[in-house]
Amino acid sequence: MRGSVWPGRTFCANFTALRCCMGFLFQRRSVVRNRETVHADVPELKDAEISAAYYGERLGGDLYDFTRVSPDRVLFGMLDVAGRLEQNRDIVAAAQQTFRQRGLALFASEEVNEANAMIELCLELNRTVLQAEGGVRSCPAFAGCYNESLGTICYFNAGHTPGLIADGSGVSELPATGLPLGLFSHATCDAPMTMLQPGAALLLVSRGVVEGRCQGDEYGMTRLKQLLEQDGNADAKRLCSSVLDSVQRYMCAPPVHNDVTALALVRRSALSSAISQN
Repeated sequence: MRGSVWPGRTFCANFTALRCCMGFLFQRRSVVRNRETVHADVPELKDAEISAAYYGERLGGDLYDFTRVSPDRVLFGMLDVAGRLEQNRDIVAAAQQTFRQRGLALFASEEVNEANAMIELCLELNRTVLQAEGGVRSCPAFAGCYNESLGTICYFNAGHTPGLIADGSGVSELPATGLPLGLFSHATCDAPMTMLQPGAALLLVSRGVVEGRCQGDEYGMTRLKQLLEQDGNADAKRLCSSVLDSVQRYMCAPPVHNDVTALALVRRSALSSAISQN
């Protein structure tokens, strides 16, 4: 029934579970290097926060990552490689290497055209997925470059769940700008620009969040938007926590096919920035 607690999988019920499902609280991330993982610090942002979290054990091919690529820019992304984790581990590793190494090279210059760089990154990630798979493997992806000086986000959405932005005007969607990665060798994409106003929040979630089910009903985008309207003023960590807690309470049983992942980028309001500085 809805509102039940999954036996043995209570959300962050103890310290062990806390480290498993809420690793972002420790400000650490796993980064692939030579197909192995090492820890790297989450970048600190000027007048903003970024965080991500997933529930329980990895089941599929979700990957989230963020890395600083210049003094004023941070690159972030979420990929959802189709299939089980044991089937796509090498694809996820290769995609993360491309995301970090090519992202740094493409955005290193202060004079970079962010839209062109995002499109090139999308194309290179697509080639990486195809090469690592040796064929076709669907990989919806959302990646963005946050410019701290301007408060702008240049992004591509390759068939991923829409990004959501909550600000004073309500909640708006960032829909797909291209097809999922890993399907066509000559696929194209667009890289539009959006503004993150002071006090606004960007939320990305995996398919496992919106497709969470109970008694045949999906959690869906409508519930996610309602949550964001209520908690859009929360900091990035608490927003991720609210999303995972909400979908966990909604589903009748723990997920067995999809990862449940959330990523949030929150730009502080002028008041909260002044308080943090003091």
